[in-house]
Amino acid sequence: MEDPQQSQKKKPKGQENKGLNDFAKYSGIAFQMGAIIALTTWGGIKLDKLTGFETPVFTIILSLLGVFAAIYTAIKDFIK
Repeated sequence: MEDPQQSQKKKPKGQENKGLNDFAKYSGIAFQMGAIIALTTWGGIKLDKLTGFETPVFTIILSLLGVFAAIYTAIKDFIK
């Protein structure tokens, strides 16, 4: 009777952890995007409190800039 481990094809040396490495890379990009958006939004909230505006002008502007910066950073990392 054959051993089940022997009947499976062995993966090439570089392909063994490729899925795990891709997962780590893309989850790192997601955390980086979240941090950029959170920091810019937090900065906008703090600026709105300092200026005393009734409408959250800086929060809106900085959060949108944070989203664009996060997308730019993610695309730049995907291209590498």
